[in-house]
Amino acid sequence: MKEKLLSGFRATLGAEIVRTVAKGVLTVSLARLFLTPDEYGILFLAISVFSASLLCSRLGIPRSTARYIAEYRETDPGQVPYLVQSSLLFLGIVMLTVAAAVTVFHQLLADLFGEPELAPLLLLGGVYISAWTLNSYVHTLFQGFNRITWSARVTIITNASTLLSVVAFLLTGSGVIGALTGYIIGYALGAVYGLVLLYRLVAEFDRAAEPEPGLRRRLIEYSLPLTVSDGANVVYKQVDTLLIGAFLTPAAVGYYVLAKQISDFVIAPASSLGFTVSPSYGEYKANGELEEAARMYETTFKHNVVFYVPAAAGLIVVADPLIRYVFGSEYLGAIPVIQVFALFIVFQSIDKITNDALDYLGRATHRAVSKGATGAFNFGLNLVLIPTIGVVGAAISTVVSYGIMVAVNIYLIHTELPISPRYLAKSVVMVSGIALSMALVVLLALPAATNLVSLLAVIGLGVTLWALFSVTSGLVDIHSVRS
Repeated sequence: MKEKLLSGFRATLGAEIVRTVAKGVLTVSLARLFLTPDEYGILFLAISVFSASLLCSRLGIPRSTARYIAEYRETDPGQVPYLVQSSLLFLGIVMLTVAAAVTVFHQLLADLFGEPELAPLLLLGGVYISAWTLNSYVHTLFQGFNRITWSARVTIITNASTLLSVVAFLLTGSGVIGALTGYIIGYALGAVYGLVLLYRLVAEFDRAAEPEPGLRRRLIEYSLPLTVSDGANVVYKQVDTLLIGAFLTPAAVGYYVLAKQISDFVIAPASSLGFTVSPSYGEYKANGELEEAARMYETTFKHNVVFYVPAAAGLIVVADPLIRYVFGSEYLGAIPVIQVFALFIVFQSIDKITNDALDYLGRATHRAVSKGATGAFNFGLNLVLIPTIGVVGAAISTVVSYGIMVAVNIYLIHTELPISPRYLAKSVVMVSGIALSMALVVLLALPAATNLVSLLAVIGLGVTLWALFSVTSGLVDIHSVRS
């Protein structure tokens, strides 16, 4: 099990590194070289509209299918082809319906935001939604098959082709439309590659004479709480952007999206770890090995906070020079948003190792209630804070709501597995001490950072201190890391 998890983690982390580098190059290129803050905001306002539509184009079907594949490939492999066939049929119906609706009503949506420049981008929404939905579907199903390396391949192809396509279109001078077309091509190529792999994989299973009675019904029923969870994700990740677009300016959208993208870069290792270990919780539970599952969660949690609490502290300290030297003075309005989002990074990293685990432990309904309730709270808080304190209000709303949700989800894990709350709390306290010490040294050295090179040197000093403190305190075993 350990070797399988390590193999999957390496593959997923490699894919996440490719994704992070590709998105980082794109973010800097779009913001610094090719687009103005208003154009940058319009592009990602359109993508936020599409992302919100993805809730209806998936309806939790990919994750529900992955959950049952993880179960049936062990107990009744002959049902797996029926699961994939049924899920593709359901997914195709809802995906094409939503894609057609966005395409038909693209002008109406642009008028709702009062942004005429949004209309031509939304006209491409149907193609974007279809490509992204199928890409997400194959990526998630490979997790259910425990073919984590295959999911990693889809991620690598998607992001590498997206980077090349977007830059190629931008170099031709096609502007925002070209950038969006590049994103579509990247998602489409990843989806096609994934569907070919999926076809070959399903062909390895001997189809049963007929589907198990009620199989399709259970597939749809389990997708419903997952849809609620996805809806809350939309609130956390997209509705705030949409509300900023409605209440404020495209430039404000640009500041907010830039801050979120920086937080997304940092979250790559937690995404890799959570995606890799989650199916194992279902296997442990099926075999009655709850103690082993609990130890795995505790170890994952400890190594997660060892990395992300100091990373958040460092980001708060270096946010100003980071924006100034990397993105330019036009984006200084993103600095306070990034500093607030540093706390969001910590909460999101814990969510990444907890969220999918609850699905595979059969607690999707309870998690959906948790996420749905805090998502509604986040939406209401956004309506209050965005008009009053601007873009920073959206960041504060997200951090507060997400923190509550993560606390509830950890409690749900605790009710399912015999984890030790004292062990988790001790890890957080020890790491917080390391983070404060590191941040203080970086803060004192920061006046010497007068350009990007010297800033990187100061950040390197902070990373060195973090590694030294983590090893000497026993939180990180250097021999395990080396192996």
